Amino acid sequence: MCNTCGCNITPANKYLLDTDHSNTSVEVLQNLMSENDRLATHNRQHFDEHNVLVINLMSSPGSGKTMLLESTIDALNKQYKIAVIEGDLETENDAERIRAKGVTAYQITTGSACHLDAHMIHNALHHLDLSNIDILFIENVGNLVCPASFDLGHHHNVCLLSVTEGDDKPIKYPVMFRKADLVLLTKTDLLPFLDDFNPDKPQEHLRQLANAAPVIQISAKNHAGMDHWYAWLSNEVNRHHKTDQSRLAMSSVRRAHER
Repeated sequence: MCNTCGCNITPANKYLLDTDHSNTSVEVLQNLMSENDRLATHNRQHFDEHNVLVINLMSSPGSGKTMLLESTIDALNKQYKIAVIEGDLETENDAERIRAKGVTAYQITTGSACHLDAHMIHNALHHLDLSNIDILFIENVGNLVCPASFDLGHHHNVCLLSVTEGDDKPIKYPVMFRKADLVLLTKTDLLPFLDDFNPDKPQEHLRQLANAAPVIQISAKNHAGMDHWYAWLSNEVNRHHKTDQSRLAMSSVRRAHER
């Protein structure tokens, strides 16, 4: 994982390593993660101040994250103002697909890092108008390990599991699936051709991890189950807006008392 391969040292946080040569490797890694968490909290404050719901999409490569976003934009773009941050090692291929839908997409190319971190997201915010966004999707780098270890300042983790990957992935990669607030079982239109995939197994394995997150079976290709995904998303937007309104009201009361 990142603590052994070093991929948690990115261009955005490398200065922590460069300016603290006296620390041991363990101390340096702790500093890197502590700084990431500090900046993630700062990012979340920005999102909350602008009433933006932020969804972190995580999965292995090829699970259908970008196609999910394309379908979601088609269905909800008139209802919500949507923007996307794309994370890939190289190319702007996915960002270009999103832009073709008329939606703002900022591409982060990580080079060798197999995940996004809070520093990268913070830099991306300078290129986004948060006052004109209801939902910000972060399409993380395709990887079932490292992305789960980094808080980006987001509000929810949505994990995608394609039926082509095998129904045992939640117990093979427990860190990511334990952190899931929702699991989307994707490409279910292929189930008739995959008789070795049991669509009930991923939920069973998720419960073995003591995670009660819902599991929704979808196909962005034929739109099966997509209404359930849209309903979950709309519910979270409404919940987030109510939470932000309550937070603002409490802040107003606090300021009044301070006077």
